[in-house]
Amino acid sequence: MPKMNKPRPEAGSADNPATVLQRLVAYGYLVRLNRPIGILLLMWPALWALWIAGEGKPQWTVVLIFILGVALMRSAGCAINDFADRKIDGKVERTRGRPLATGLVSPMEAVGIFVAISLMAFALVLFLNQETVLMSFVAVTLAAVYPFMKRYTHLPQLVLGMAFGWAVPMAYTALTGTVAPEGWLLYIAAVIWALIYDTEYAMVDRADDLRIGVKSTAILFGESDRLMIGLLQSAMLGLMVLVGAKLELGLYYYLGVVAGSLVFLRQQYLIRKRDPDGCFRAFIGNNYFGMVVFIGLVADYLVSR
Repeated sequence: MPKMNKPRPEAGSADNPATVLQRLVAYGYLVRLNRPIGILLLMWPALWALWIAGEGKPQWTVVLIFILGVALMRSAGCAINDFADRKIDGKVERTRGRPLATGLVSPMEAVGIFVAISLMAFALVLFLNQETVLMSFVAVTLAAVYPFMKRYTHLPQLVLGMAFGWAVPMAYTALTGTVAPEGWLLYIAAVIWALIYDTEYAMVDRADDLRIGVKSTAILFGESDRLMIGLLQSAMLGLMVLVGAKLELGLYYYLGVVAGSLVFLRQQYLIRKRDPDGCFRAFIGNNYFGMVVFIGLVADYLVSR
C-alpha cells in the first residue's frame, strides 16, 4: 500500500490545541505541500497552452502568474477535498493520516483555508485581462464542486478533469483574449488525461471505496479498467497529434508525443496486476508524460520558428 500520508506532525487535537508551528505544519499537510504531484499535473496543461497561445514566446509575467495560481488552486482544492471527505478519510488506509481525519485541523479551518487561498489566487488573476478574470469563476466553482461528486456519480474524475484542464482556456484568454479551436482540443485532451491518471489513482483505493460506498471510474470500469485506460490514452494521444497538425508543429513536438506514449505503455505495465503500489506508481508517472510533451513543444518552437 503506498504511504501517502504516513509522516505527519505531532500536534494537538481539537481538544488539545497545537503550537503555532505545529498548526502551520498541519496546514501544510492539509494542502499537500509534501505531495507536489498535484501541482505538476495541473501545471503541465497550463504550460502547454501558454507556449502554444504565445507561439513559443509567452509573456513571462503571465507564465509566473499561472505557475503561482496553479500552486494556489491545487492547495485550495486539497483543503476543500479534505473537508468534503472528513468522514470518509479515516476509513481509507491511504488517507487515514490526513489532518482532518486525525483531528489536527478542524472542518471550519479547512473551509477557511480554502477561501483564503482561493482569494489569493483570484488576486493574481486580477493582473490579467477581464476575459480571464471572468473565466476564473468557473475554475473556482469546479474546484469547489469536484470533491462532492464521488457521492453522486461514478465520474468524479471527469469533473476533476474539467477543473484541472480549465487552466488551458484561461491561458489562451490571458494571452490572446479568446480561445482558438485548437485550445478547446487541448482542453479536451487535458480532461481525458485527468480521467486517465485519476482512474489509476482511484484504483489504489478501490477496495476501500467499495466497502464505504464511494464512487469512482475505477469502480465503474471494473474488470475493464485497463482497457478503458488504454482507450483513453489512445484518444488523448490522437488529440495531441491533431493539435500538432492544426498548428503545423514539427518533429520535436511529435517526438515529445511519442515519448509520452512510451510513458503510457509503462503505466499499462504497472497496473497489469491492479495492485495498489503499481497503480500509484502509474499515477505518479503521469508527471513524466506532461514533462516530455512540454519539452518537445518548447524544443519545436525554439528550433522551427
